[in-house]
Amino acid sequence: MQLKIYNSLSGEKEIFKPIVENRVGMYVCGPTVYSNVHLGNVRTFMSFDFIYRTLLYLGYQVRYVRNITDAGHLTDDGDVNNDRFVKQSRLEKLEPMEIVQKYTVDFHKVLELFNLLPPTIEPTATGHILEQIELTQKLIDKGFAYESNGSVYFDVLAYNEKGMNYGELSRRNIEELFANTRDLDGQGEKKKPQDFALWKKALPAHIMRWNSPWGEGFPGWHLECTAMSTKYLGEKFDIHGGGMDLKFPHHECEVAQGKACNGTSPVNYWMHANMLTMNGQRMSKSTGNYILPMQLITGNNDFFEKAFHPAVVRFCFMQAHYRSVLDISNEAMLASEKGYNRLMEAMKIINENQIEPSQSSTLPAKEWEMKCIGALTDDFNSPILIAHIFEAVKWIFALKDKKEHLTEEDLALLKKLMNDFVYEVLGLKNVEENNNAKLDQALQILIELRNNARKEKNWVLSDEIRDKLLAEGIELKDDKDGTTYIIN
Repeated sequence: MQLKIYNSLSGEKEIFKPIVENRVGMYVCGPTVYSNVHLGNVRTFMSFDFIYRTLLYLGYQVRYVRNITDAGHLTDDGDVNNDRFVKQSRLEKLEPMEIVQKYTVDFHKVLELFNLLPPTIEPTATGHILEQIELTQKLIDKGFAYESNGSVYFDVLAYNEKGMNYGELSRRNIEELFANTRDLDGQGEKKKPQDFALWKKALPAHIMRWNSPWGEGFPGWHLECTAMSTKYLGEKFDIHGGGMDLKFPHHECEVAQGKACNGTSPVNYWMHANMLTMNGQRMSKSTGNYILPMQLITGNNDFFEKAFHPAVVRFCFMQAHYRSVLDISNEAMLASEKGYNRLMEAMKIINENQIEPSQSSTLPAKEWEMKCIGALTDDFNSPILIAHIFEAVKWIFALKDKKEHLTEEDLALLKKLMNDFVYEVLGLKNVEENNNAKLDQALQILIELRNNARKEKNWVLSDEIRDKLLAEGIELKDDKDGTTYIIN
């Protein structure tokens, strides 16, 4: 079956034709590591993990690049005090690169809990300053950028005057953009409010800064991804992914930078994952409708009645198509846990050989395989795949009760396919098979909660966690390298 991908650039499903046969270059915008990764981020990265797994299952050799943004950026008001890294470093009384390290580690730990495969390359923005400076100079030389008071801006009007179309990805009208955009971050330096920064002059208070031909400064956000994607995937590559919120202006600016630099559209297929909502409302810190991944896993929150294992959360997320809005609630999570447990029960039956083969088959195993592959090749349709998997779950219970029959060959095929689709493609884990990992995960969560209590000088909670664990035969040991545990 031919793989079809919904291309945000065309607004249609298109037959996937890789630039190099059987090879895929895929770039996904990674996190800005100034705070804990939030659940909406996890949903986006999990969506592309499923896409990555599916491409591998379909036989493609994939170079998957996902960046880490670890360089500071000004917010729209241009105030250096609102730079996310500077602000967080002052709040936590740490150096900016300590903030970067802390939250990069957190990001990796969270994604590991949800069983996401690591990308094949994970470049950082600060590790590619030279490439970004070179790209900026190239855009200046080609007449698509200009220097102003130590900063460099992309000239959107010059880009359009040369026959290109800024706004083609997000389908925005350039005249409307010119009419409605205010100059919030250029401080009067830009020719037009729509022009975006390739390089920003560092003010004296700005901590993260690098030398450049235009003076000390730091790279623009949009430039980072163009520099890293083209370095590792080439001037034109197959797939670029990210959250729906990045389509404009971030991805729109990437299209413009790529076309201006190299004379060709940089990406063949633009893919965007939709947002995550909770209890029917958009997640927002300001409204309080907000939860971190660890709070959902530990049950330490006011929205859900219990803790949910990461595998259950992943199963819940996989029940929505990556292009659909996914809403989570207490009821949705409980229903997902019930469905997940039934699926794992079926997996136990088939993997422990609790089904006796017969001389003939009453179930269409090979036709079922084609339906599952059809779901995968139809723009990575995970909810349809899960629906087909639960059709097989019914078969497994009927086969165990000898109400249906499969030959030894068909039974072996069903067993292989169920393991492939459930564990390798959907990326689910069997909780029962990971008791030691689960115990370690739970203890690490408790250690983290205790460490936070100690930082806040909540000695009552800190001592309570330690003493209750000790009563269960688990002793915590504190030293200069951190906290470890011993099970007595």
